[in-house]
Amino acid sequence: MGLANGWFGVRCFFQWRQQSCFEERITVWKAANYEEAIRKAEFEAIEYAEANKLIYLGLAQGFWIFGDSITEGTEVFSLVRETELGIEDYLETFYDTGQERQRHWADPGPVIP
Repeated sequence: MGLANGWFGVRCFFQWRQQSCFEERITVWKAANYEEAIRKAEFEAIEYAEANKLIYLGLAQGFWIFGDSITEGTEVFSLVRETELGIEDYLETFYDTGQERQRHWADPGPVIP
């Protein structure tokens, strides 16, 4: 994948043992290139899986973080997926199936810095 020295966000995938749950986890790494970032992330993913009794699924996706530093609001991962699905179908198919373990909160309005 070539050189892209800097920071990388890497998403790794896990399965919870004895449960039908999957986890996607994004970690941030300083590396000389994609290959090094993926290598670091996978090493940590194996440790994370062992410590939490998970199965690491062997899939890591990398994203080069533009710029030299990570600050509030820095984009650390992005994935573009082509699909013919409409907005609602896309979200319900990939992200809001009703099976996610997530919390919903009341929107207090915009955060003013």
